[in-house]
Amino acid sequence: MKQCVHGMIYLAVLVAFAACDAPPVPLDDIVIEKTFVPEQCVRAVKVGDYVRYHYNGMFPDGKKFDSSYDRSSTYNVYVGKKQLIEGMDRALVGMCVNERRLVKIPPQLAYGKEGYGDVIPSDAILHFDVLLLDVWNPDDVVQMKTYYTPENCSRKVEVSDYVRYHYNGTLLDGTLFDSSHTRMRTYDTYVGIGWLIAGMDQGLLGMCVGEKRIITMPPSLGYGSNGDGSDIPQQASLVFDVVLLNLHNPSLTLLSLLPFLSIHPSHPSLGSDIPQQASLVFDVVLLNLHNPSLTLLSLLPFLSIHPSHPSLGSDIPQQASLVFDVVLLDLHNPKDGVSIINQDIPQPCHRKSVAGDFIRYHYNGSLLDGTFFDSSYSRNRTYDTYVGKGYVIGGMDEGLIGVCIGEKRRIIIPPHLGYGEEGTGTKIPGSAVLVFDIHIIDFHNPSDTVVITTNYKPEVCETLAKKGDFVKYHYNASLMDGSFIDSTYNYGKTYNIVLGANQVVPGMEEGLKEMCVGERRHLVIPPHLGYGERGVDGEVPASAVLIFDIEMIEMEAGLPDGYMFIWNEDVSADLFTEMDADKDLQVLASEFSDYILRQVNEGKGRLAPGFDAYRIIENMFSNQDRNGDGKITEDEFKLKADETTHDEL
Repeated sequence: MKQCVHGMIYLAVLVAFAACDAPPVPLDDIVIEKTFVPEQCVRAVKVGDYVRYHYNGMFPDGKKFDSSYDRSSTYNVYVGKKQLIEGMDRALVGMCVNERRLVKIPPQLAYGKEGYGDVIPSDAILHFDVLLLDVWNPDDVVQMKTYYTPENCSRKVEVSDYVRYHYNGTLLDGTLFDSSHTRMRTYDTYVGIGWLIAGMDQGLLGMCVGEKRIITMPPSLGYGSNGDGSDIPQQASLVFDVVLLNLHNPSLTLLSLLPFLSIHPSHPSLGSDIPQQASLVFDVVLLNLHNPSLTLLSLLPFLSIHPSHPSLGSDIPQQASLVFDVVLLDLHNPKDGVSIINQDIPQPCHRKSVAGDFIRYHYNGSLLDGTFFDSSYSRNRTYDTYVGKGYVIGGMDEGLIGVCIGEKRRIIIPPHLGYGEEGTGTKIPGSAVLVFDIHIIDFHNPSDTVVITTNYKPEVCETLAKKGDFVKYHYNASLMDGSFIDSTYNYGKTYNIVLGANQVVPGMEEGLKEMCVGERRHLVIPPHLGYGERGVDGEVPASAVLIFDIEMIEMEAGLPDGYMFIWNEDVSADLFTEMDADKDLQVLASEFSDYILRQVNEGKGRLAPGFDAYRIIENMFSNQDRNGDGKITEDEFKLKADETTHDEL
């Protein structure tokens, strides 16, 4: 039979029957659940700030009515200026970049009694799953943070200097949009004359050669309201990690630099083009210098070609010394194995991963020089895979063995255990060492069963729940990393089901068996006994292990397997005649229903608990009405004891 649940959708249950259209539990104010908070919060949203964020908008039953993800564009707006519904205006205040919140907004702080067209009905409670990506204020200026300064700084960048520098460019949420390192070529330009975006023009001033600094700029000093049309969205704050490699100024005069290069007027004329007694000035660029007595190793032992070496081509003149400006990006040895640096191991660690486990984890991937190439965080979705079965690169397969749930570790993978000599063809070059910073969210094995831990059992615990019993219980539901899912306590009422009627996920069925009233249990349910590979959109991730803390509140014994109605005493020998109230030798549906309900009320019979009584009686009547003509004759009427194919009397 179908179970009707009023007022809420409980995530402990995957109901196989139709849900009723009942009003949600009313809210007096917004409810904010912080589902993810970054370790560092450099800046929190204030009234008047401009924000960019993604969201999924849902009703309390999980039905989605709107999503920025579907439009592949963030929602951009000022906070606290009545450009949003009041509930969202309040919910965004205090959020950090990369923070994620589940916001529940009552109708009086949303669209009220008017609703919003055909999308949002009157008096609707709204749920928003919000991920903040950016925040800035119109008063913001360029922010500069130097994290490395060389010991000697003979000169700093000034307006009109020509500079060479490397950079990584990211959005405020850490998303990489460009890097000079990936092109293996510095960015070379004049400073302060408008060749750069205004924020970079300002941010480079005052830097020393070798200095490293972070330059953060609001969109008004970056790419503004239009973005760059591809990788940089509209109204985006920009973060540049810059290292200055070289600077000079072409306006330095010749005489001040090279006063010793003039030829004295008393020198004889050197040709018809030079008058006698003429002072001469030479503008000299020194191209090369070497001494034939110097050996290769003593001059430039690992970078230079000896001057006596014949020219190697049109680009290298004969007798030329060579100088290479080198940045070491990577190194490894073919004998290298995977290196693991444990950063955070939770205590206690009840279980470690083994080959064959299915694991969910977050990661940031970078090259050995720090160049970012991928992150699961930027997709707001864990990476889910089996370990030890060759589904991931060999180094990751090895690095994920022996981890604990909640552990954070760094895995350094040489190329022969990564993407080899070819790389990926895009972000990972050939023969690159890979660095993964991972955070284990959960793991399980396909052979896992429900883990049941009894936290409390009353002294008198004789009547145990079994198949067919109608049970009422409370629960708190969460993921293995502690993320909250749902709780019946929030709604002030129990969750009610019939055991064995497929009204809950199989793991919950198993966990409720043989409980007594008052008993409390802790359940760990693997995904194949929970919500499986699909999860529940917006609330339970795919392939997630579930945690339930449950308490049995009430229990009503069910009927024997296969029965929906039983007699509590001997069946009348003249049962058909008693049902035939008008004595017309046929029993109508109303006569049948009145008779069964009377037997139940008088304690002579009993219907299966937890189901709709009228649906049960309707089914019983249909089974007796063999020819489907809407009435039962004495020839059609039979007790269950007389046959084995129906669930009637």
